[in-house]
Amino acid sequence: MLQKIKESADFIRKQATTLPEAGIILGTGLGGLVNEIKDKVEIPYSTIPNFPVSTVEGHKGQLILGTLGGKYIVAMQGRFHYYEGYTMQELTFPIRVMKALGVKLLVVSNASGGLNPGFEVGDVMFITDHINLMGDNPLIGRNHEELGPRFPDLSEAYDRKILDHAASIASRSHIPFRTGVYAAVTGPTFETPAEYRYLHIIGADAVGMSTIPEVIVARHMDIPVFAVSVISDLGVPGKIVEISHKTVIDAASKAEPRMTSIISQLLSEIQL
Repeated sequence: MLQKIKESADFIRKQATTLPEAGIILGTGLGGLVNEIKDKVEIPYSTIPNFPVSTVEGHKGQLILGTLGGKYIVAMQGRFHYYEGYTMQELTFPIRVMKALGVKLLVVSNASGGLNPGFEVGDVMFITDHINLMGDNPLIGRNHEELGPRFPDLSEAYDRKILDHAASIASRSHIPFRTGVYAAVTGPTFETPAEYRYLHIIGADAVGMSTIPEVIVARHMDIPVFAVSVISDLGVPGKIVEISHKTVIDAASKAEPRMTSIISQLLSEIQL
């Protein structure tokens, strides 16, 4: 793994004019944030040594280097998912590479189903904690001490100071937001009504099929994390309707400008 990380990082470093300070993962229907990135260098995943390739609609499949909010960033326009058949180690590999490039903050976005009865489609939710229901963990197997400890602490998986700062930005900008707990399942099926009820009972406010593996790996390497979900559908009794992947993409795309504004301002104001 260490050799593969080095090969990928060396390849990307040759394309970069400046090494990135922050990493961004753009979820389903949220890839439009790249339009705000200046001085872009676009690298298709297929050209990067050892990188997986995204196979899901709404995930373009390229790495973007450039500036956003005055910070030099590396953004994944399209992520990898467990349900695509990748191992946990494969789908989190890009986070390892980001650390090798010098990233000091990871910003993660996703589209998710709302479980909290107070949520509506299009809401932006800052993730405060998570529940891993994927039945796997990217840290299973040999631990490389060069990357992080055998038993990393996740009592603050999502950085509280950054959460407070993002909340302040949203309030100042009159952007409504929610906070809550995100649960991750494997997918690719959307949940049944009984599963929605179960997830809410155990404490989840939103459910999706990503994010948690990347967060675990980031925290393993001591990278602070800020994560945001766009509520693309509702798993609330009386509000459950038949949904499709296109429905999720469309709902996420409409909320994207608000998410983009918060992330851009956050990057411009924090010290990395």
